[in-house]
Amino acid sequence: MTRIVFMGTPQFSTSILEALISQYDVVAVMTQPDRPVGRKHVLTPSPVKAVALAHDIEVLQPEKVSKSPEMQRVIDLAPDFIVTAAFGQFLPTKLLKAATKGAINVHASLLPLYRGGAPVHYAIMNGDAKTGVSIMYMIRKMDAGNVIAQVELPITGTDDVGSMFDKLSVAGRDLLMETLPTLINETVPGTVQNEAAVTFSPNISREQEEVDFNHTASEIDWQVRGLRPFPTAYIVLDGVRTKLWDVTVLADQQTDLQPGQVVARTKHALDLAAGQGTVIRINRLQPAGHPQMTITDFLNGASDHFTTGEAVVTLKFGAY
Repeated sequence: MTRIVFMGTPQFSTSILEALISQYDVVAVMTQPDRPVGRKHVLTPSPVKAVALAHDIEVLQPEKVSKSPEMQRVIDLAPDFIVTAAFGQFLPTKLLKAATKGAINVHASLLPLYRGGAPVHYAIMNGDAKTGVSIMYMIRKMDAGNVIAQVELPITGTDDVGSMFDKLSVAGRDLLMETLPTLINETVPGTVQNEAAVTFSPNISREQEEVDFNHTASEIDWQVRGLRPFPTAYIVLDGVRTKLWDVTVLADQQTDLQPGQVVARTKHALDLAAGQGTVIRINRLQPAGHPQMTITDFLNGASDHFTTGEAVVTLKFGAY
């Protein structure tokens, strides 16, 4: 039976691992070390580790792969394939060459678009109409190997990072399982990526989490959905750092008010001016130190505040 070492970390990777276990001999799984989670910082294994342990598969967790005992263990196993999916570390060339038939990666973008660690976030934040999954050969350069297969998926107006990860995980699993039998039986060179079309998706910075209300309502919506459920977009609302969980673009409205000013307030709605005269409605939010809440619950505690024309959002690059 074909022997595979699988490398991955988040929930996105688990369905791919489960499918490989069902049809191939997964001889070891490499994943990131257990990390503290939550306010109590409970040391927690990755979702991939949980799957591996449930199937009594050897788990390797190097803090850094290069020159580690865990890397040597994979080399000694001499697998037919190394398969990675959102592992989160670079793999040395020596390790890639340990796979006798090839080292391949399941990447959540339509390469050469969005090389890097946050391709789904950027696709949504940029307002893309579609994304997808690429199966590619791994080389030392990040996400730059020849592409073996791709599949496209639409991004709907309600999709966020969570929903797209779920869809892309299934699409990646299915595409990999369709592709592997061919790779086992013959050499597939793949398609060289067009370097002129390359874009990158580095990990999201803290600065990118803050919403700039000078942007249009559509761009704000893209940012909110592109950072949901993690790491979450925020604004400074009435002086309080406040996460935005759900917004609606009021496409049929325009305003002469300045970005961050209140366009309308009712018992169940708060509409704010955004860039270029556009209007956005806040549906769910989370002020610092509070749980998520509907705008209705939030406004119930706001007394007569948030009146039409009032500047309530601190602009990212300036005051009210």
